[in-house]
Amino acid sequence: MSIDAKAVADGLLQAVPFARTIGATFVEVSADGAGIRVVAELPDDPRVHNHVGGPHAGAMFSLGETASGAIVLAAFADHLTDNLPLAVRADIAYKKLAMGPVRATATLGRPVADVAADLAAGTRPEFPVHIAITTADGTVTAEMTVVWTLRRRR
Repeated sequence: MSIDAKAVADGLLQAVPFARTIGATFVEVSADGAGIRVVAELPDDPRVHNHVGGPHAGAMFSLGETASGAIVLAAFADHLTDNLPLAVRADIAYKKLAMGPVRATATLGRPVADVAADLAAGTRPEFPVHIAITTADGTVTAEMTVVWTLRRRR
């Protein structure tokens, strides 16, 4: 699978203004034998800090959801003319206090071919995207899963 990383990053930031509002940027959008991977970063910006000077929990959640959305764009670009991607539910566990910039690394939790087969069969698929949010030194500060669906456009 070949991915145009710039197109995915630009497309997500264009389609989701809130991602631009929090200052999210994309460090990596790639695909290899292990699957698709997206790394998004939230800068150390006082406008998104909490009461202890680190990134606000809501900003971290938004960063993770943004990275998961980029995975959906990258994995299912060929299906988005006829289908609308929607987040169904999300779960996040905050593990350690985050300080400074944070990165969200997202991976697709279900093979693209399986989801495409569901679409071809006329069913509405659901699939998880797993996200690890880390500090600059690699410490995991949160773990998150966003479950997505592709709903047929009306």
